[in-house]
Amino acid sequence: MIHSLAVVHPDSKIAESAEISQFATIEKNVEIDEGTWIGPNAVIMEGSRIGKNCKVFPGAVISAIPQDLKFDGEETTVNIGDNTTIRECATINRGTKAKGATIIGKNCLIMSYVHIAHDSIIGNNCILVSYSGVAGEVVVEDWATIASGALVHQFVHVGKHVFIQGLSKVLKDVPPYILAGREPLAFAGLNSVGLKRRGFSTDKIREMQEIYRLIYQNGMNNSDAIEYVEKNIPQSTERDDILNFIKNSKRGIIRGLLD
Repeated sequence: MIHSLAVVHPDSKIAESAEISQFATIEKNVEIDEGTWIGPNAVIMEGSRIGKNCKVFPGAVISAIPQDLKFDGEETTVNIGDNTTIRECATINRGTKAKGATIIGKNCLIMSYVHIAHDSIIGNNCILVSYSGVAGEVVVEDWATIASGALVHQFVHVGKHVFIQGLSKVLKDVPPYILAGREPLAFAGLNSVGLKRRGFSTDKIREMQEIYRLIYQNGMNNSDAIEYVEKNIPQSTERDDILNFIKNSKRGIIRGLLD
């Protein structure tokens, strides 16, 4: 399954059912699991760990050294989960001593010309649309979508089930389950369409809408709003996800439309 015109380092570990296309380059210290396809002219560099049934399209570069002046040649990796697709000319840099790895979860779609920088963590079932970019040490939780041309600042945390509007500048943390849009980036309601598609009930969506109404539209600061929600909204997984995210935010959360 390795084309005669591919360049494959003898020290790489490639599963028998993986397919390496013509003109692809596989460097040393690379592991590629069962059923994965590496397209023509893709470059899989040292430190790549690619799971099962992935697809890497032409021109993609996986595990190039970090674009970080603090990088000192330490051995680090890019870890890509099963069933993830990396489209044309996407670039994913490997980690630094800060975290040791850049991680992409399972069932993700990384579209053409996306850049994911060193030590970032992308959860499962995420979509990064063409020309979006994620700086170093960003965390994007499961089921998040970052639309075309959006740029995420270093150290930002994006919550689960978030949808970020295209061409956005993401400078602060984005709490879970919401739509984020406008300029500057702001809370623009719940990601109701996405949540319905993923099986959230109408009652659960209404509960989350009420929580965010109290946080963003009730005239309270974040600390008072969190305390009020804890006392007045029954405990649930989603309530705790939202409150814990805000409590643990290091950059502060995006503002509301009326702020």
